[in-house]
Amino acid sequence: MAPGLRGDDGPIAEQRPIGPGRLVLVVGPSGAGKDSLLAAVRQRLAASDSVLFPRRIVTRPPSATEDNVEADEPTFLRIAEAGGFALAWTAHGHHYGIPAVIDHALYGGRTAVCNVSREVVAVARRRYRNVTVVEITAPPEVLRARVAARGRASDGDAAARVERKVAAAVEPDVVIVNDGPLQAATERLLAVVTRALSPIDGL
Repeated sequence: MAPGLRGDDGPIAEQRPIGPGRLVLVVGPSGAGKDSLLAAVRQRLAASDSVLFPRRIVTRPPSATEDNVEADEPTFLRIAEAGGFALAWTAHGHHYGIPAVIDHALYGGRTAVCNVSREVVAVARRRYRNVTVVEITAPPEVLRARVAARGRASDGDAAARVERKVAAAVEPDVVIVNDGPLQAATERLLAVVTRALSPIDGL
């Protein structure tokens, strides 16, 4: 279990289901292009007050394509203990957290779009009333090449990141194969997010 999050007998159970806004969770393996797609969609929706793209807090420096807030591990754990994360997890030796501000946005009927680990999807589906899971993926050879091209020391072994397994299988609501021009995948993700602006079930 990630820092600051407990099981069904803890704070998550007490707060669910949070709504009526919709939570769009973007998941997928390293190298799928999640950050690039999110940046493109965020730019397209920059004038909208209805959509929130929260910055993750991560215990490693951001890269050129990421817009994370860096925190050292003691700071991250203090935030977690104070209830500052709506969702949190550990992967590749680092801690990741989605700020609790998304809860306020969802209570107010807004849409929050977050890049998360597949490990927290089950928790999110229990905690939030309206969740849409979007899986971004690409062929394995494309994923490995993209991770290797980043040249980021904190990534570790490129093959290990691409082939990382999660504890539970995730059934996405939408799958976007991002193996061609970024524009095509951006339009698909934009369509999912904008259709999610109204808090209704399904797509």
